[in-house]
This record gives sequence, C-alpha cells and structure tokens, in this order.
Amino acid sequence: MSLSNGINESPLPTSNGNGVAAAAAAAAENENSKKPFKIFVGYDPREDIAFQVCRHSIIKRSSIPVEIIPIKQSDLRKSGLYWRERGQFESTEFSFSRFLTPSLANYQGWAMFVDCDFLYLADIKELVDLIEDKYAIMCVQHDYAPKETTKMDGAVQTVYPRKNWSSMVLYNCGHPKNKVLTPDTVNTQTGAYLHRFQWLEDDDIGSVPFVWNFLEGHNKVVENDSTTLPKAVHYTRGGPWFEAWKNCEFADLWLNEKEEYLNQAKKGQSN
Repeated sequence: MSLSNGINESPLPTSNGNGVAAAAAAAAENENSKKPFKIFVGYDPREDIAFQVCRHSIIKRSSIPVEIIPIKQSDLRKSGLYWRERGQFESTEFSFSRFLTPSLANYQGWAMFVDCDFLYLADIKELVDLIEDKYAIMCVQHDYAPKETTKMDGAVQTVYPRKNWSSMVLYNCGHPKNKVLTPDTVNTQTGAYLHRFQWLEDDDIGSVPFVWNFLEGHNKVVENDSTTLPKAVHYTRGGPWFEAWKNCEFADLWLNEKEEYLNQAKKGQSN
C-alpha cells in the first residue's frame, strides 16, 4: 500500500545547455520523489497484530508515498531466498531474514527494515530526511544490555555488542559494500557477522537519533526536553499484545492505535 502527496512541478528548461541539464536532473529527482519509500517490516505469525498496528502507524502519519512489505519467512522459503535452519536463540522468524532487505530492494536506492514491534508516532519523512548517501547504513546506535533473561512470550533474552542496532536500519541498498548481503551470505553467515554489521567499517554506519528507536523500558523521556520524546516506540522486551507485557510503558498508545486500526479494518470490510 502506498500514499501519494500529489505531483511536484519541475522548472522549464532554459535555452542554454546548463539549463537543460539542470532541468533534466530536476525531472529525474522529481520522478524519484514519486517512488514510494520501501519499508520492509519483519513478520512473525504469532505477532500478526503487532505488524498490522506498526504498518497502520506508519501509513497514518506519512506525508510521503510509502510501500510496506512484510518479510515473511514462509514466502522467502518458497521463493528459494531463505533456507537457513532456525536456531535456538532466534526469538522471531525474521531474526536473520531482515538482512535480505538490500537484495529484496534489488540493490537500488534507500529502503528501511524495521521489527514489527514498533509504533510510529511521527511522520516517516522526518526520518528519510536524515539520510546521508555517504553511509552504507544508518541506525540508532544503542548501548543496550537488558537485565531480563526472557522477553516477549518467554523467548530467551540475549546480550551481544550492538544489540538492537539491527532492529531498525536505513539501508543504502545500492552501496557497493551492501552487495555482499546476498541470499547465500544471509543464509550462511553467523549472527555476530550480520547483527554487528561486520561487513562494514565503523565509518560506513551513520547515526540516527535514539527517538527513532526508543526502547521501552530503557530509554527515558526527559521532562521539558522535547528532543527526548519518542518518534517510534520499540517494545523490544515485549508489547501489550503479549499477556506478560500488557502493562508495559506506552501500552496505552499501542492499544489506542490497535483500536483505531481494527475500526478502520471493519469499515473497509463493510464498504
């Protein structure tokens, strides 16, 4: 599904060569601006409602065209893109398939991967505007060591360097270094190699403000400091769609969004 915010007008070309070249460049830029920004969302059958609410929260607030694409392991296996056996510490079906994002985007342009347990509270355009082409990827660079031993519905909580960096990533899909992320690499490389972005140098990784991956239970809103207000809440320990986490912080925001999504879905069915 995508949104459209109208057609932008390009300047008319002038009679000199520079003017024609500038107009052609402007036209190309305008054409690119009409293309939906691709957002790949990790999908797990037991968290379908989390995916639906995450998707709803993005589309509802977006002022740019977006295309939401669920990364479904079953579909990837049928298409021959994913054959990796599930490990004992994989808490979701998209623990590794997330790294297929550049491949699924045909190694073109920028695209985003995000876990399904996010709730967006701001216009995704604000995040897209932060993109810098010099980077291979951009993400929130958390320093996160969870205290809990389990999460979600009893899954084992693991601790490792750069934990949660890969939960929301802006990928420069055409960047030469990201072409290493072939299906073969994603299916055979270690968790450390993938989740720690070991195919990249540190200066290939751009930083995004933490409010775009605001970890429930870890990050804090500072009173009278609007720069600390979450733009996207990440229910990384488990969200209110799990019984054990129904009273987590920001549960009310997610439940309100869920109700709005369900009401909209019902209206769509009745029309």
